[in-house]
Parts: sequence; C-alpha cells; structure tokens
Amino acid sequence: MRVLLTGGAGYIGSILSRELLERGYDVVIVDRLFFGDDPIKDIKDQVKIIREDIRTVDPKHFENVDVVVDLAALSNDPSGELDPNLTEAINHLGRTRIAKISKEKGVKRYIAPSSCAIYGVSDGFADENSPVNPLTAYAKANYAWENDILPLKDKNFTVVILRQATVYGFSYRMRLDLLINDFVVQAIKNRKIVIKGNGEEFRPFVHVKDDSNAIIAAIEADSEIVNGERFNVGSNHQNVQVKELMRLIPETLGIEIEQGFGDWIDKRNYKVKFDKIQKILNFKPKYEIKDGIHELHRALENGLFHYDDPRTVTVKWYKSLLVQNPNLFNL
Repeated sequence: MRVLLTGGAGYIGSILSRELLERGYDVVIVDRLFFGDDPIKDIKDQVKIIREDIRTVDPKHFENVDVVVDLAALSNDPSGELDPNLTEAINHLGRTRIAKISKEKGVKRYIAPSSCAIYGVSDGFADENSPVNPLTAYAKANYAWENDILPLKDKNFTVVILRQATVYGFSYRMRLDLLINDFVVQAIKNRKIVIKGNGEEFRPFVHVKDDSNAIIAAIEADSEIVNGERFNVGSNHQNVQVKELMRLIPETLGIEIEQGFGDWIDKRNYKVKFDKIQKILNFKPKYEIKDGIHELHRALENGLFHYDDPRTVTVKWYKSLLVQNPNLFNL
C-alpha cells in the first residue's frame, strides 16, 4: 500500500514515515524541506521525496496512491499569527486542495490531522460533538478545513479527521515550541520554567509516537466505522494543568527549579475527552508524560538535538528564512 505524507519531514511526519516503513508501507513525502532534509536523511533511499508546496504540487504525484495523510501546515499558533492570510492559504485552502486532488486521482482514504486547539476554551470536557471556539488563525484554519473536506466523503473516498492533543517527545525534526518540550529544556538549561499565563490552564497531551500510531490506526480501520468521523487523539488522564507540569518536570528529572510567569495571558483553556478513539479504534497511548520527559533528557545528553538550534522554534526559524528571502512563501 502506498501512503503519501504531506509534511512528511516534519515533527510528526518524520516519526510517522519511519513507522510506516517498518510496517511495510510504500511511502511518498511531499515537503518543501524548510528545515532541511536532516529529519529524513537516513531514510531518503527508502522513500520518494517530492519537494513541492501543497498549494501547487502537481496532481500527477497522487496517482497510484492509496492513502494521503495531510500533515503539511504552518504548524502552531505563533506561526499561524505570523501572517493569518498565509495560514488561511496553506492550512485551510492548501490542504482542502490536497483533499480534492486525492479524490480526483482515486485515492481511497484521506487522513486529516487537525488539532484540539479548535476547542479554545471549554467548560468541562469537550468531545467530538462539543461546540468549538477557535481563538487563533491556526485553530480557525483547522476548523474551516475540517468543514470543507467532510462533504467530500463517499463510498469510494474515506475522510477521517484526527483532532490531535498537544504533542510532545523527541522527533527527528525536533520542536521546542511545544509546551512539554519547551518546559523540559527550560528546566535543564536554565533551572527555571517561565510560563505564559497563570498556570491554571488545562491542555491535553499525546506523545508523538502515540500520535503516529493513531494515524496508522485510522489508515488501517474499516472504512465503514471511520468514514466522515472526527476523533480526538490523546488520553483522558493526560489532560493536565500547566502548573502541574511545573511540578512534574523537575520532580521527574530530580532537579530543583525556579518558577516564573510571563506578562502575556494565554486565553486557551480546554480539557478533552478521548473515549471515542479508544472505543472505535481501540487506541490506547503507550507513553506517559514522564516517559517523554526522560526521553527528551536522554536525547539532549546524547546530542540528538541541541537547545540552541534555531530550527527547533518554528516561528523564529520562519522569520530568519524570511529575512534571507522575503518571498519565501510566495507562489
């Protein structure tokens, strides 16, 4: 079976591509490689790489593809706010284009990794039927994309939406702009964690390998049970308050830290239910937050990434690229 991954060299994609190869899938990656090819350099001979933008990629590349996993996007809230119009063009319209091309070219299944960020602020636990409240350009583009692609489903074209919790853990395209990853590095590097907000905010979390396994479960599930469905990806017990991370991380690492609070208040605050994905796809995460903390510590000690690498903070890296080439995102 051939699986095409847009954004296949990214934080999730570089993990998922390896998981798929291990399971015997034929993997095609569409990625502009803004962060270089290091995340996939050891598998370059095992995959087909198409260095194109999802807004303009040639539809011919989708011929003889069985599944598309559409991961390409400006990948978090700060990056999304860099240029909301660009976020709309890529995260919403660009990915909707990929879904339509996929259907036209006979792709059997389209997997849409969206985000729990669309819940924004919720009272109690939000499930897949709860009202949404997207607060950022990133979250708004995700929700608009969801609404555009669901009507494309039919008996020959399966559409599955995966609303991912905040991802953490080591990846070959390392990101330190994700909450747990950021806090772990702050604790190790500075012996201090500074948060944006008052610490009362809740977030749901999922390890990047568990997230990849959820995507594979959506690829392999019977079409009848997943077509047109939205699934939250994570686990109920990994809904955690930010202030709890400030306690858990130094405790797990066995170090003492200072705590600091920034002057910007994060308005997002949501807890999410994950019963549906467990019941229908039998998805149960293998990794706990403590596992991710230890994993990140080991990766730092072993030199698998460095906290001063500018590529690890997405929005800062984009800004540096735009200084060199102001037309970077122009078509």
